[in-house]
Amino acid sequence: MRRVSEVTVIIPCMNEAGSLPGVLARIPDGYRVIVVDNNSTDMTAQVAKDHGATVIGETVPGYGSAVHAGVLAAGTEILCVLDGDGSMDPQDLPPLVAALDNADLAVGRRGSGNSPLHARLGNAILSLRLRTKYKLPVHDLGAVRAVRRQALLDLDVTDRRSGYPLQLLVLASEAGWTVVELPVTYSPRTAGTSKVSGSVKGTIVAVRDFWKVLS
Repeated sequence: MRRVSEVTVIIPCMNEAGSLPGVLARIPDGYRVIVVDNNSTDMTAQVAKDHGATVIGETVPGYGSAVHAGVLAAGTEILCVLDGDGSMDPQDLPPLVAALDNADLAVGRRGSGNSPLHARLGNAILSLRLRTKYKLPVHDLGAVRAVRRQALLDLDVTDRRSGYPLQLLVLASEAGWTVVELPVTYSPRTAGTSKVSGSVKGTIVAVRDFWKVLS
């Protein structure tokens, strides 16, 4: 059985002070936590520290920048990544970690009911592309995932914007990785507004970043 002390949860954040207490309270016992503060203008960093997380700052804007900073800072064999907005339950992480006994990458499949229509359409189109062109058994872009740290570093994901999860999946396919998808809980965010699906503009920018990866 894998030791929980071998797992670090990376939470990239920008202005998630309202959601972080609930997220951090649900982290599985023994898992380490790194909150990456990506230019927050609220109390995200202080709230994370107050709730026992290790906090690092990343001034280069972008989801990929924040995740990569967390990967570099982590010192455990296994890494998990999830958002800090309260929409995902950290208690879903142990099955993803366990799946790494037989896979190289485990990603969560969120239910789509809590996303706006424009976000669901974008996710469905890109996921279909991943299944047809890259033969990946996925129906989501892997907003929550578990992976071995050194393998991830060796994969050399270079996208520092919204395209990071998609490029990870594409490179995993090209490297011949075994990828598994498991269902995870998906709820409305508990505070604030999504930087991507919270607006049509945000979704368009994200899809543009995604499509650059696939083109």
